Amino acid sequence: MTASASAAAPPRSRLAATLLVTNAAVAWIGVAISLTLAVTGNNKHLDPANPTQIGNLASGVETPLERFFDWLSYFTIWSNVLVAVVVTVLVTRPVLFARTDRVGTVWRALRLDSVLMIVVTGIVYSLLLAKGGLTGWPLVSNTFVHVITPILTTLVWLIAGPRGLMSHRVIFGALVVPVVYVVWALVRGAAIGAYPYPFLDVAVKGYPYVLAFVCGLIAFAVLLAYVLWAVDAGLGRLTRPRTR
Repeated sequence: MTASASAAAPPRSRLAATLLVTNAAVAWIGVAISLTLAVTGNNKHLDPANPTQIGNLASGVETPLERFFDWLSYFTIWSNVLVAVVVTVLVTRPVLFARTDRVGTVWRALRLDSVLMIVVTGIVYSLLLAKGGLTGWPLVSNTFVHVITPILTTLVWLIAGPRGLMSHRVIFGALVVPVVYVVWALVRGAAIGAYPYPFLDVAVKGYPYVLAFVCGLIAFAVLLAYVLWAVDAGLGRLTRPRTR
């Protein structure tokens, strides 16, 4: 989309504002519940059969700070926190809707990340990680970060936007945060001997498998980003003011 088309973007509507506030509130609630359970140790479901996955060892000294860093080792948390922060910025800065031509590449990439990463979170959880047995607050937390926030964020993006932020440069710029996450998870995993997900468990799977899986996931994310771009372009044409 050209700068002139972006500059003509419609201002944020009252509906969009309401949806964004709801999206931000839900994301922050999910993050807060998840963090509280993590640092207090109330989300533990020990599985001694998988000692190389984070949280499955009952032995040793575990402090709230260590549990906090365990919490930060999950892609789910990165995606939910990013949604909470980015959507909060959209709530507090309506100008990001009216003058998208003035929005820099970094912000565009972060907005795409907030949608792309949370969608990947929902898909990967549904296909690879979902399991039963949770009750009480762990079930509430799990439902917020893996189901409610991904679905709500996608719907809010579809309805509220803002539109016209996509480009090839933005899509590949949006890969920076996921790649940083992978480096963090693997480096910390090597340091403590435990990894956040089975498909990142180098101790069991080995680096060739893990790196191949990560490359496949990145390729899927790029494809998904281009699908989102196509959807965004279509929605932008529908909402763009007509000129004579």
